[in-house]
Amino acid sequence: MKVKKKDMSENCFKNLSPTNELLPSVIDLFSGCGGLAYGFHSAGFQIAEGMDLSSAAVETASYNLSWRFGVESHHRSGDITQYTGHDFNSVPKKNGVVVIGGPPCQAYSQVGRGKLRSLGKHREHTNDLRGQLYLDFLRIAFELDARAIVMENVPEAVNYGGLNVAEHVCELLEEYGYLAAWTILNAADYGVPQVRERMFIIAIKKSEGLEPSFPAPTHHSAEGKTSAYKQRIPKLVSSSPHFHVPPEAPEEVTATWVTVYDALSDLPRLFPTSSSKYRLYEPNILLRYASDPKNDYQRLMRGWTGSLLSQVSGHGYRRTVRDFPIFERMKPEDNFLAASSIAETLLDQACGAEGITEFNHPERYQLLRRKIVPPYSRGKFHDKWKRLNPDRPSHTLVAHLSVDTYSHIHPWEPRGISVREAARLQSFPDDFLFQCNMGDAFRQIGNAVPPLLSQAIAGHLAKLFEDDSKENRNWT
Repeated sequence: MKVKKKDMSENCFKNLSPTNELLPSVIDLFSGCGGLAYGFHSAGFQIAEGMDLSSAAVETASYNLSWRFGVESHHRSGDITQYTGHDFNSVPKKNGVVVIGGPPCQAYSQVGRGKLRSLGKHREHTNDLRGQLYLDFLRIAFELDARAIVMENVPEAVNYGGLNVAEHVCELLEEYGYLAAWTILNAADYGVPQVRERMFIIAIKKSEGLEPSFPAPTHHSAEGKTSAYKQRIPKLVSSSPHFHVPPEAPEEVTATWVTVYDALSDLPRLFPTSSSKYRLYEPNILLRYASDPKNDYQRLMRGWTGSLLSQVSGHGYRRTVRDFPIFERMKPEDNFLAASSIAETLLDQACGAEGITEFNHPERYQLLRRKIVPPYSRGKFHDKWKRLNPDRPSHTLVAHLSVDTYSHIHPWEPRGISVREAARLQSFPDDFLFQCNMGDAFRQIGNAVPPLLSQAIAGHLAKLFEDDSKENRNWT
């Protein structure tokens, strides 16, 4: 079934655009699975070349950005410190290039810092060499004489051992002839069903005569919620000359944040009750949707490239047998404190059914406890579990999903979310395929820039270039 133009034009989402020959080509560094590039591709940019250290991520990006369209992929797996700009000249780029990417965030993020500290004092985040890779990103962009540069990272990059990386990058960009600005954007403001705040830098060569700016939101919070970083905006403005206050949604914007229910309610049912039989779905297994699309977001996810899908893949989810009964009893937004209490109740019920106590049958009691109760500290672990609230956007997805999915427990089924559900919460369309193992798929999704947010940034940048090219410009 074809998507009628009316279906897509009456909502606030945009479909895949054909390549605009007037726009610069894109070099995609630290590409991951291609979320940032997919948004640029959807806004009409040609993705010319790219790279990432992860070969699994490069395969995902190559398939979804190139192979599926019958085009040879020029994404490669490699260490950026071993490359120069000259290594990215295999594809003709008649209109110049835009360099995009998100250098690794582990050295900046709170989760990453905590993990490094746990490995010893010598592994403090400021000693992590990944925290300096933004310099290699800039080096290659300068060597390519990029017409524009877009860089993404976690908000914590504004305080890396006392260094505001965003401001420092903008200062370096100015030294090399660019106008630069940075801000904090929330993915939920751009139609992504997830509250995900990220730092973005946009820089444009001064010779272009264009001022860097950021796209206006397409959605707003029905509850009046705002970015956590908005509380720090006065300080950021006073201490960061290149900081731009995040744009406000125009008054005519009526669309509210997309909720978890909006995002997931048409997907196949995989595990209705804790007594259901578990099945490990291979990445390419197709299942029919549970219903017709119920809203614009679901129509977009199923018809991003033009025709509505009738089946969808990516249904792998974790087999956490001990915890399925606990998940079933958790309420929306319950964390590990609630889960632990539920587990103790289940243990009491099991002991009562067998007529045992901790004192008269200690061995049997301990066996049941290990079988029923998660052995984690309530004091340290309470934020590691959370059941999604179907009536709100998801909280931020992270790469730790590759280890477990306790942070994102399904809102109405007793399990962690599946690969496809994680992809939906990141706004990857349903024909974006993750043909890799489950851990790699979750890692790639958690690390990615949501394509809808990327498309908003890319579309905004494309309009700047298009408006300028109408006046005069002819790149050779």
